Amino acid sequence: MEFGAWSHVRGDLESVRQNASAFLDGLLPEDDRAQLARQNWGATWAGTGDAYCRLADLNITKKKYDEATQAWLCALTAFEVARRLVADDDPRRADVSAKVEAGLQRIGLSFGHEVESVQIACGDLGEFIAYYLPAGTPNSRAPAAICVSNEEEEGVTLLGRLLPVVVGRGISVLVVSHENIANHARGGSEIVLSHCLDLLSVRPDVDSGRIGIYGDGLSASLVTDFAAHDRRIVAAVCDGGIWNWTRSLSSIDWITSTDDGADRDMVSGHRSRLARLPNCPILVVAGGRGVVSVSEAIKLQTVCMAARIDVDLVMPQLMRGGLGEEVDNFVSSDDCIFRWLEQKLARKSTSGRIIG
Repeated sequence: MEFGAWSHVRGDLESVRQNASAFLDGLLPEDDRAQLARQNWGATWAGTGDAYCRLADLNITKKKYDEATQAWLCALTAFEVARRLVADDDPRRADVSAKVEAGLQRIGLSFGHEVESVQIACGDLGEFIAYYLPAGTPNSRAPAAICVSNEEEEGVTLLGRLLPVVVGRGISVLVVSHENIANHARGGSEIVLSHCLDLLSVRPDVDSGRIGIYGDGLSASLVTDFAAHDRRIVAAVCDGGIWNWTRSLSSIDWITSTDDGADRDMVSGHRSRLARLPNCPILVVAGGRGVVSVSEAIKLQTVCMAARIDVDLVMPQLMRGGLGEEVDNFVSSDDCIFRWLEQKLARKSTSGRIIG
């Protein structure tokens, strides 16, 4: 798929995200030519993000704040595509990340809801900074979601990726970094996330009865544990307990190779017990850069459907990116995740689906 430089941009977020999704789906399998092309595309998408930043500044000067907001959100989407097309050690990746942070600081000028830096104190476990974006007002309580970044990213990076998805959905988000949650002794992550939930629960713009949680990457496992620990969570995007279970086994092949019926029944029963631990509907992100394989997720869902447990699946489109790295279609998967959260936090429930 060919994408040229966009010298003229319009602040149409839906079109930009559709183009980004189509581009990511159209990436070719890795080879030398494709790798070079991806580097060029990375520069193109970064340049597109810069162009949208200029458009946002122009609209702010003209006091066209709605148009400026759209342009900023378009820029964040373009920067996220560019960031995924270059290697982790490429200086351009850090440069794009810096542009995302700058955009987040300025978007409040047009959006009307500034991204707040909030300090979360966790007693003996210390304190850290998280990022909060309100959806409602003190006189209008909205549902909220705690979003935990994956093990390779800072919370601010996740916020930049999610902001174009959550704006307009009526969901407040509290974004925290994986390192602030995971670097504790056993049980510490649940304590830290409980403090995050406490902070949301007392805010006058949050409906304390409609708070969900989303864990990206390895954070999905932490979210499963927390949803089982704290019954105030009403919806969780997590791993369904699969990561901890498979990690405790000597080999996942032990499960799939057994021919003994009793063993198979034991495995199915264990999957069912794992999925019952969170006292809420769960969405499992399978494949891609997540921690759950598609095959294990489908087995989990099959068992849960028979047991009438509310488990849905989303399976991101995945292509091989530059330097052998995997590039997932974050646009479509994030849309699916927050569409699911929006439905569940609105107390609408449809179980046992594959979301797509």
